[in-house]
Amino acid sequence: MSYHHGDLRRAMTAAAATAVAERGPAGLSLRELARIAGVSHAAPAHHFGDKAGVLTAVATEGYTLLADALKEAGDDLLAAGIAYVRFAVDHPGHFAVMFDRSLLHADDAGLRAAEQASAAALAGLAPDADASRAAWSVAHGFASLWLSGAISGPDVVAAAEPVLRRMAPPRGQGRG
Repeated sequence: MSYHHGDLRRAMTAAAATAVAERGPAGLSLRELARIAGVSHAAPAHHFGDKAGVLTAVATEGYTLLADALKEAGDDLLAAGIAYVRFAVDHPGHFAVMFDRSLLHADDAGLRAAEQASAAALAGLAPDADASRAAWSVAHGFASLWLSGAISGPDVVAAAEPVLRRMAPPRGQGRG
C-alpha cells in the first residue's frame, strides 16, 4: 500500500489492521506502519500519538464495522451470531485488538462510543443479560478458535451455524 491522496489517517488505520492480521499487534511499529502506508516516519505519530493510539483507531473502526454487521443481521440472535463470526473472519486485524484493553487507550471517547454502538446492536437479542453474555461468549469463542486454526473447514458459516444454533432460541422465542 502506498498513500497518495485522500484520508491519510484512514489509510494508516487500514494498513495497521492489515499488519496486525498478518503479524499480530506485537509486530506493528509506527516506523513499519509508515513504511507500509508509504508516508514519512513521523506521520503515524502525528496522527495517532503512539502505537496504542494506532491500535485504538483500529479497534474503534472494528467496533463500528461490527455494529454495522450486527444491525444488518436484524433482530435474530442466530443471524447476529453468524454476522459476528463473519466479521471476525473478514476483519482479523480489527478483531485481534478490539478486546485487549492492554493494547488500547481504553478511555478514548471514540472507542467508547463505538463499543456502545456495537453493544446497542446486540441489545434485546437475548432474553436477559446472562443469555446475552452466553451468546456473545459462544460467538466470540467460535470466532477466536476459527482464527487460531483450532476449528477449521471449507466454510466458516457452515461450521459456525450448528454451534450458534444451540445458543439461539427459535425465532420468536426467548425475547421478552
